[in-house]
Amino acid sequence: MNEAKILVGDAVQRLKDVPDQSVRTVVTSPPYWGLRDYGNDDQIGLEETPLDFVEKLCQVFDEVWRVLADDGTLWVNLGDSYANNGGKTQPQRDNNGGFGGSPGTRNQSYSNASGGFERPKTIGGSIKPKDLAGIPWRFAFAMQERGWYLRQDIIWSKPNPMPESVRDRCTKSHEYIFLMSKSPRYYFDSKAMAEPAIHAEEKRAGLGRLHYGGKREGAPGTGQENFVSIKEFRNRRSVWNVGVARYAEAHFAVYPPELITPCVLAGSEPGDVVLDPFSGSGTTGEVALTHGRDYVGVELNPDYAELSEKRIFEAVGMFGNVEVVK
Repeated sequence: MNEAKILVGDAVQRLKDVPDQSVRTVVTSPPYWGLRDYGNDDQIGLEETPLDFVEKLCQVFDEVWRVLADDGTLWVNLGDSYANNGGKTQPQRDNNGGFGGSPGTRNQSYSNASGGFERPKTIGGSIKPKDLAGIPWRFAFAMQERGWYLRQDIIWSKPNPMPESVRDRCTKSHEYIFLMSKSPRYYFDSKAMAEPAIHAEEKRAGLGRLHYGGKREGAPGTGQENFVSIKEFRNRRSVWNVGVARYAEAHFAVYPPELITPCVLAGSEPGDVVLDPFSGSGTTGEVALTHGRDYVGVELNPDYAELSEKRIFEAVGMFGNVEVVK
């Protein structure tokens, strides 16, 4: 029977209760910068500047470094935000309702008396109103400086993104997942996260082995006699097309289980411990226990911790044990 334990409280403090190198992989989605006030004084996401936000995140992952096995991996899904005139941010939309001015017109707030442009005021030293804050890459580079290996940027491509009424840029339809590690060599089961390859039913008959660089291995009577042998699966590519989903009882966006299942499968073995220091509604815990892993989550909001307990129990039932530790 697999177990899930959800620690309620500040991530940095509660991670101190997790033993050194006891976690095989970490899969998480931290709060966006400036997106939402969760009503807790210790929350991350309402810092004045992007640099302050990134520093707070990195402090959490400094503690994650200690609890993660030396051959472990870290998978971080992180979205971006646009700055607005008030110094706050809005996720993936502009500060003035999304339109940002008509094409070919000047923003008069940035023009001087002679009709030229002045340098706009910045938020926190570099971010201007309407700027894309660049949070994911600021975070990734800061983690590199702290010793993490930045192994890959994975694109979460959303076929059903949030609609935006923008007229001066494209609708945002992607986020990043960063794969990081403590060392250059780490546990990674590429076969467990492999994706379907090109199949015989794609009508390749008659093109022959020279065209495909392979051998004819179709069995008689299968309809594949003229098909070249191609493996059923291939190494997963770095763009993942996964639709946005919502958990009915959560009052905020959650990442879909289909998005993080490959991370859990590639980064751990059955019986390993999977950690999410920003547990939220418990998606990572649900995926972990469903696939025979144990789970440790940290959640600042007690209500969300109770919600994730319910969600994980509903997913695994009698085959798992879920505990909220306050």
